Amino acid sequence: MNTEYLISTQTLCRHYSIEISFIDALNIMGLIQIEIVEQNSFIHQDQIGDLEKIVRLHNDLNVNLEGIDVVFNLLEKELDLRNELNSLKNKLRLYENE
Repeated sequence: MNTEYLISTQTLCRHYSIEISFIDALNIMGLIQIEIVEQNSFIHQDQIGDLEKIVRLHNDLNVNLEGIDVVFNLLEKELDLRNELNSLKNKLRLYENE
């Protein structure tokens, strides 16, 4: 498997000063997806932004994992609503131009 875009969880733990059990808990909750390659665990580079947000919420604001899950679900719903609003605005513009 190509590991070009994967970052070792051990490296991330050292960089962000977090425990591997924290990343495992995030994986179990579905907030982060861990990929196992040759008995080593990795996170795809696209998820680093989410991991940084999670670490900030947890460390700076003392939000527990369940709270972080709620925050991410609300952010996802907000994004869906924003996309739906933009779609409806575009449809409305079509009817206004007729």
